[in-house]
Amino acid sequence: MFSKYIGIDLGTANVLVYVKGRGIVLNEPSVVAYSETDSRVVAVGSHARQMLGRTPRRINVSRPMRDGVIADYLVTEAMLRYFIGKVVGKYSLFRPIVMVCIPAGVTNVESRAVLDATIQAGAKEAHLIAEPLAAAIGANVPISSPSGNMIVDIGGGTCEAAVISLNDIVVSKSLRIGGNKIDEMIATYARRKYNLIIGDRTAEEIKWAIGSALPLDRELEVEIRGRDTIDGLPKTRLMNSTEVTEAISEALAQIVTSVKAVLEDTPPELAADVADKGMILTGGGALLRNLDRLLSVETGVPAYVADDPLTCVAIGAGRALEHFPIFRDSLTPV
Repeated sequence: MFSKYIGIDLGTANVLVYVKGRGIVLNEPSVVAYSETDSRVVAVGSHARQMLGRTPRRINVSRPMRDGVIADYLVTEAMLRYFIGKVVGKYSLFRPIVMVCIPAGVTNVESRAVLDATIQAGAKEAHLIAEPLAAAIGANVPISSPSGNMIVDIGGGTCEAAVISLNDIVVSKSLRIGGNKIDEMIATYARRKYNLIIGDRTAEEIKWAIGSALPLDRELEVEIRGRDTIDGLPKTRLMNSTEVTEAISEALAQIVTSVKAVLEDTPPELAADVADKGMILTGGGALLRNLDRLLSVETGVPAYVADDPLTCVAIGAGRALEHFPIFRDSLTPV
């Protein structure tokens, strides 16, 4: 009875932790810096992210999550142990009960890896919930009724589109494209057009500063700094929002195709509900300018951004744990 109930959004880009009665208590990048010589963890989260691209050879900075699943088991376990310890307290006598979000399209092996890593990191019990379901709960979508509700969750590594009814997913598609892929496309564009090599952090900053899913009425510009591919010297260039829209168009086209595929597979009665209510966008990718307009234009279904798209998944995981008997049958089996 003294155990803490914790919901974790174990994302490719960020880890968010929700604690029952306290709300979101932690939001940090899913980045770990460790020593190559003795595998000792040097830094986790924000501190480690500041080291990206700026470390000596003996220190390796990595993102242990890739496309929403574990790419490096031991580093993920160390990261989870650090975050759980930070939330629960290092010397707590009571181990927490944890609900972790995973993409809807993962394999049994991938979901087992997340479960094992969570237990090894100090959880008393661990359960898994599909991200679209958690996002719907966190966004206060009324999913308990026999009515269709569509969620599109765009995270750092994946895009999940799903139609939910009676507290469970009816149709879903998981696409391993998200914010990180969009950042890569911006970096590739800068290299191809301006012969400029820029880092992941710079590409992400460009995306938030001037990125848009559709051309803007008033074009925005930003100064970008990087290394020239020809002479290897630092250079500065100007990049505008139209160029960023062009750079990321391929990734957005795949997201639109995935959303259309879910709508095509949705039973007619639920499809009518979705057409009436529209779709809810969650995840960090939902904050990209005009993404809701692009999806509305391409699908003919209204699209709305959730009130706080970044925290929906973590809040939903925590709430699912608080109301465990209701959602028990909807959780991801392992």
